[in-house]
Amino acid sequence: MRRREFVGMLAAASAAGILPGSIGARQKLPSNLYELPSFGDVRLLHFTDSHAQLTPIYFREPSVNLGIGAARGRPPHLVGEHLLGHYGITDAALAHAFTFLDFAEAAEIYGRVGGFAHLRALVTQLRESYGAEKTLLMDGGDTWQGSGTALWTRGADMVGASNLLGVDLMTGHWEFTYDEEEIRANLEAYRGEFLAQNVLVTEDALFEDAPVFDEESGHAFRPYSVRELGGKRVAVIGQAFPYTPIANPSRFIPNWTFGVRPDQMQALVDKVREAEQPSAVVLLSHNGMDVDLKLASMVRGIDVILGGHTHDGVPAPSLVENGGGTTLVTNAGSNGKFLAVLDLELSEKKVRDYRYRLLPVFSNLIEPDSEMSEYIARVRAPYLDQLNETLAVADSLLYRRGNFNGTFDQVVCDALRAVNDAEIALSPGFRWGTTVLPGQPVTMAHLLDQTAITYPETYVREMSGEELKLILEDVADNLFNTDPFFQQGGDMVRLGGLDYVLDPTESIGHRISDMTLNSGKPVEAGKTYKVTGWATVGAKSSGPPVWETVAEYLRAEETVKLTRLNTPKLKNVDDNPGMARG
Repeated sequence: MRRREFVGMLAAASAAGILPGSIGARQKLPSNLYELPSFGDVRLLHFTDSHAQLTPIYFREPSVNLGIGAARGRPPHLVGEHLLGHYGITDAALAHAFTFLDFAEAAEIYGRVGGFAHLRALVTQLRESYGAEKTLLMDGGDTWQGSGTALWTRGADMVGASNLLGVDLMTGHWEFTYDEEEIRANLEAYRGEFLAQNVLVTEDALFEDAPVFDEESGHAFRPYSVRELGGKRVAVIGQAFPYTPIANPSRFIPNWTFGVRPDQMQALVDKVREAEQPSAVVLLSHNGMDVDLKLASMVRGIDVILGGHTHDGVPAPSLVENGGGTTLVTNAGSNGKFLAVLDLELSEKKVRDYRYRLLPVFSNLIEPDSEMSEYIARVRAPYLDQLNETLAVADSLLYRRGNFNGTFDQVVCDALRAVNDAEIALSPGFRWGTTVLPGQPVTMAHLLDQTAITYPETYVREMSGEELKLILEDVADNLFNTDPFFQQGGDMVRLGGLDYVLDPTESIGHRISDMTLNSGKPVEAGKTYKVTGWATVGAKSSGPPVWETVAEYLRAEETVKLTRLNTPKLKNVDDNPGMARG
């Protein structure tokens, strides 16, 4: 869908009264927001980064998502009013879905988003209205991790939900943070196809007769799939997160290697084009949007990239020119909050036209699917006492998503410092984690939404000021390197007890300055400090799981009151449209 058409759709929806603009309007709706006109020959449905959120949640979009260099001012690096202006969004409900603006107030009006029972109802409607034989449902990964039940069932709860949802194809990232045996057991139970052209079995593992999809090529998993949809052939290539062994512990998956592998991708696209004669080639990607944009400029013959990993809810595709034509690059948000709908008009060997919608899944506007609701209740039942424990009450909005400390990140850091009697706390820059509204109870389920991983152990150790600066410089280069292929996942490390100045436009070694403790004392390079943290990627730490530490802190606090947010002072980004004004 072109931007002009997208704006027209919003105006028509508002005029018809199908988008809620107030509490009263919302209560009157059984909206036809989701009754889309059919177009073209095939319909591709896509969601990504659901992070095991089976039930509806609140999720605040970022107020800081900085683009540096060529990425400055380009999607996905637009927030708030900048994003709304770029896409011409004027409707209040969609403004709430796509931005952080007035989030707490708007969330009270429009309610929660996502939930697999609501998602299944919407998917079923969109399939049946278009023709199930012409429709394909794809999952971009990060599905088996992100909740207490996913952790305790080792992702099996999400496999069952995906099967019931009818997911045809998926790729992965956090799926690889279970042991290989657990991954293979889940894939054995999964009824769709798992695709990953960029995951190879190591030579040593092949010598030891490790399982492999194709011994000649070394692919650990099926690299692509071709589907007949209403008489048209669509090829889908899978691209798992390229930097999994760097961003997550490689000790879980020692037999596999990862990478972007653009040359291998080009060779595969050429092979698929020649051997399979598809009308369209689609890349189901977990690269992150900046990596997808660069890859699209390098590789010929990919018509569409359905992207994930960076959790960017981008209302319309970016069009990237390359030696073979144009590639559409999309990213479909996270947490089950959005469902992307791409209708393609196809000739024998190419895409002629398209229509794209990124639909917010407003749970108040969709009657939940009863079969999925029963499944969710059943898999959660053994854990309800743990999940529903109230730990404290939120005094203000608690959220995570953004380049720097979110308020829930600060709670985690404050808890680590308090319980472990440390000067400084470090917490990973994870993008997943749901939002808690002011006045809402903070439950164990909410805490696990922020912390439920397979390497949650905490640590306490001495670090020098020099070591702390090196850590911050390294993570900042990962986030702000102007070459997307050197951006290896996650946002800036979250801090407690430490402030600093950051210039994202500088080079590595020169971005971080003026590190100070909460007391105002400068951090000295040669001095050591007591530091606590969690989620070590290398060797396993010896401390208790982080949720035990944070739960202990919250139970004692009763009310979560933040007195300070340890977020950096930024330089040379005042007019960057990836940062909210004010």
